[in-house]
Amino acid sequence: MTDDASSPASPSLAPLLERIAAALERLSPPPPPAPDFAAADAFVWQAAGQRLQPVAKVNRVAISLLKGIDRVRDILLDNTARFAAGLPANNALLWGARGMGKSSLVKAAHAEVAAARTGGQPLKLIEIHREDIESLPDLMARLRPAPCRFIVFCDDLSFDGGDTSYKSLKAALEGGLEGRPDNVLFYATSNRRHLIPRDMVDNERATAINPGEAVEEKVSLSDRFGLWLGFHNCSQDEYLGMVAAYAAYIGLPVPPEVLTREALEWSVTRGSRSGRVAWQFIQDAAGRAGVPLPRG
Repeated sequence: MTDDASSPASPSLAPLLERIAAALERLSPPPPPAPDFAAADAFVWQAAGQRLQPVAKVNRVAISLLKGIDRVRDILLDNTARFAAGLPANNALLWGARGMGKSSLVKAAHAEVAAARTGGQPLKLIEIHREDIESLPDLMARLRPAPCRFIVFCDDLSFDGGDTSYKSLKAALEGGLEGRPDNVLFYATSNRRHLIPRDMVDNERATAINPGEAVEEKVSLSDRFGLWLGFHNCSQDEYLGMVAAYAAYIGLPVPPEVLTREALEWSVTRGSRSGRVAWQFIQDAAGRAGVPLPRG
């Protein structure tokens, strides 16, 4: 008697196995489409569908309108231009006061450098949402073979409580087996200089065998950013300079002394001075004056 326990499936089972395999293939999700990087200059990473959504019109302002941040503007522009040219450049963390143009500067710097390029690989801007940071390694894998250079941008980046997705960020930026792709640079904005808050570090320190390891985790994440660009609250003169620049940009027909008085009153009611407050005042003044804001 022969032993059939290890023999191949009988011919009668082969069609059944083929039908099962075909059914499983139909049930599995289709592979994500290959991104068309020629479709736009900027994209938003959709982690759920593992796809890059083209952005037809980026919400940004001209870099000439960003006042009071000349030093950090020049540093970021130079870093971005070197990266676009294939030269060494650093990941950048733009941190500090709210409303002082951190995210606006990232978008404006990309536009400025991309427009100045006349050859070589095109420079693209990719936005990743804070809640999708854990998918950053997947995004990096999709960008690595592409014939472009990419600035991956995360706005308002920080970590709280038991959030461990910062480890994905660390690995994707520098610490993984493959490391950050040569054609990818990471820019982030945050109100915090250290992305992991002190109370979260203290909690980890209290339960760690080696309490110093918790502090090391905090520092090592920030160390992934070679550039730390600080944004601070603006002075009254800087605030009024922003207002004047915006007013000239939109052609607001208001006498300078009236503009100054109303802008100061507006900042008092808001309890702060910043580029965002200046632009909100200009929108209000333009609406009262019947002046439409320029598009595009």
